[in-house]
Parts: sequence; structure tokens; C-alpha cells
Amino acid sequence: MSTEFRKLLFEVSEALVTEELSALKFFSLDYVAKGTLEAIRDPKDLFEVLQERCMIGVGNLFFLKELLYRIHRIDLLTAHLGSSREEMERELQVPGRAQVSDYRQLLYGIAEDLTSENVQKVKFLLQGPLQKSKLQENASMLQVFLEMEINEIIKEDNLTMLKDILQGFRADLKKKIDAYEGKKREKYSREEVRYPVSVSVYPEEQGAKQYGEIYKMKNNPHGYCLIINNHIFKNRRHNREGTLQDGEAVKRVFKWLQFETVEYMDLEGKKIYDTVEEYSKKDHRNMDCFVCFIFSHGEKDKIKGVDDECVNIEALVSRFTGTNCPSLAGKPKVFIIQACQGSEHHPSVAVESDSSGHLEVDARPSTSIPDRADILIGMATVEDYLCYRSRRTGSVYIQSLCEMMELLCPQRVDLANILTEVNREVAKKDMEGFKQMPKITSTLLKLLIFEVPQ
Repeated sequence: MSTEFRKLLFEVSEALVTEELSALKFFSLDYVAKGTLEAIRDPKDLFEVLQERCMIGVGNLFFLKELLYRIHRIDLLTAHLGSSREEMERELQVPGRAQVSDYRQLLYGIAEDLTSENVQKVKFLLQGPLQKSKLQENASMLQVFLEMEINEIIKEDNLTMLKDILQGFRADLKKKIDAYEGKKREKYSREEVRYPVSVSVYPEEQGAKQYGEIYKMKNNPHGYCLIINNHIFKNRRHNREGTLQDGEAVKRVFKWLQFETVEYMDLEGKKIYDTVEEYSKKDHRNMDCFVCFIFSHGEKDKIKGVDDECVNIEALVSRFTGTNCPSLAGKPKVFIIQACQGSEHHPSVAVESDSSGHLEVDARPSTSIPDRADILIGMATVEDYLCYRSRRTGSVYIQSLCEMMELLCPQRVDLANILTEVNREVAKKDMEGFKQMPKITSTLLKLLIFEVPQ
């Protein structure tokens, strides 16, 4: 990373006060996990995390510009980033250019418009739904909004309680929420082709043609989520730092989605096969689905155990065909594999590297999938290319997948579309001057929509 870029981040961070850092963290919630943000006490740490998530970097400054614009630090925008209020307003008019969501903009605007007296009224009315300890006098409105989100009192698509609270003393802000919801309905209607789930799930409400059948997801648990996570290899030079964070992210998401989630660490080649075979022989009659994540090194068509012994990926997947696993016949089987598929780099076009040297690569597995129905494989990258893993925060692909599932599963977006969105997000990122392009291979016959517990 260039010295000039680091100096820029230092000077900007030194000019920010505590309340402004809180606002920047709030705006970053769609890209960085809440737990990570809660631990940040200094703007420099936030910028470090945003670099690791490939949100800012040398030649990739728009998100930083937008953050400063949103918190009204036009002085920093002008002095350090060579931009202006007018230029940002023009740029943000371009469809899809804004990276801070309309939802976060709305909540931040409401927090700014509320007087101290208004904030106390909101806190009083939230006693009961929220713990009193979360409503202390020094808690800012953004902190209150965050607690409301954690407790699912408000969501991007459900602001009813907030409207009810504001109606009594700030009807003008209630109207702002109404306007936001109106725009969101209009936008969602325009995007039905991109996410056809909305018309297939609620045909009675929308009077639209159903695009496809949906796999049944009615049991609890819905199925097993098997994670094979190779971290410490017998050859210590091959250790995969950052993979523990991937395992934690997957466990968090699939426990939330009501899967029986099991993680096996540091398996030798034969043990990988034996473990997968063990799960193929289980009775899945009261299950809806099977999900398997594999994080390791490998070679062409194979996954490596920690002893460098290889397992053929098709042999693993084929354990779940209708013949070999009849209790999962007609049910979806999902395999997500984090590993490279070769040694080539995708060149980065027009954007310089914004990595801070914390990225590693994994080795090469297969993309082949047995020609059988109801199987989906998500690969971290296309054939012959590298994929990337941060030693500190985990792999670019798996972290993006988990964040997208948390964002889109509540909107009843099907898995194939979620993975397509992950492809788009990962393809946008810059890793040490190179790119990564994930791949989806699917023989699913229906839409796979994960039910979110109410």
C-alpha cells in the first residue's frame, strides 16, 4: 500500500470525533459484521477493516468519499479527497452508485432530526421491547436503532414499530418512512426479474405467474450443515490462517437458519471421505436439505487432507445421489467449496491494488459435478484461477456469502440468486491488484429458499 494512501487515511481519521465514527460504523453495517464494528474504537481501525473487505483502497476511494459526504464532513472531502458536495451529489444520482443503503440513510436522517427530548421519548416507549440497560441516557439514537435491529424490532422491510412510535410526536418523520417504503415497493417491483422469488412465493397477493416450484423447508432442523475445515496441516507452511473465521461465520448463519451445524477440523484425506460418507448414510427422512462446506487446499479434481492425501470431489458429491442416499432423493444437496482452482490471476482493470498484504491463496479442487438432479455447487473461483483468503478476516467468498445470506434470506431470495449476488460482490473487489470470479453449478429443479425463524 502506498505511503500517500496511508497518510491520507491517517489525516482523515485524526479529524473525526467519536460521534462521527459511530455514524461511519452505522453506515458500514451492510459490509462489516456487527461484532467486528462494536470492537472498533478508532477510525483507523475501521479503515483497516474496510480495506480488508475491499471497500476502500488505492484508486478505490468512492466509499470513503460517500461516508464523509453522509456525515457532512465536506471539509475533509475537499481537502483530502479532491471532491466536493456538488460532485458527490451528481455521482450519487447515478443508479447503483451509492453504496450506503437507502435504509441506513433513512435511519441516520431520522437520528439527526430527532431532538434530545424526542430521543428520550423514543427510549421511554421502547422500555419493554428493549432492555433498560440498552436505553441509558448516554445511548445515542444510532445505538438505539442498532439494538432495535438486533432484537428485530426494525428491519429494512419492516419499520412498523418505529412509525408507530414517531406518529405521536414526530409525524413528519413518520411520513419520511412512508415515502421510503413507497420507493422501496416501486424499486422491488422493477427488480422482480432479477429476484423472481417475490412472485413465486406470494402469487395470491401479487396476482403474478409463479416462476417455479419451491423445495419444502418445513422441518426443524431443516437438515445437517456439515463443515470440513482444514486449518493446521502436517506441513505447517500450508496452514490456512483465517479459515477459523469462515467456520464461525457459516455456523452463525446456518444455526440461525435452523440447521444442525457440525464442524470437523483438520481432517486427513481418508477421514474427509469417511466423514462425508457417514453423513450420506444418515437417515434424512425428517430433513429438508443437506449442506456441506469444504475449506482446504487441493489439486485438480481433488481436495487435500491435512496429510496432503487427496480426495476426489466427485466421489464426495456422488455419495448423495438418489441411489446412494435415498432419504435425500428429491431434496436439495448444497456443496460450497473454498479453494483455488489453479494458479492464474484475474487481472484487475482500472483499479489499483487495495490490499494490505494479508491475503493468501488456497489450492485447486475440481468443478465437476455428477450429472444428477437437486445438487448445487458453489465454487470460490472459476477453473484455473486463484481465490483469496485474509489471514485476519477469512476468505473473501465465504464472508461475502454469509453476509448476503443474512441480508437476503429474510427477503426470501432463493440460494441461486444469493450466490449470483455473491458472484457480483466478489467480482467487484480488488485483491492485491487482482480479481476473483466465483462460479455456480446447479442441477436444482426448484427454488431453494431458506426459511428464516420468526
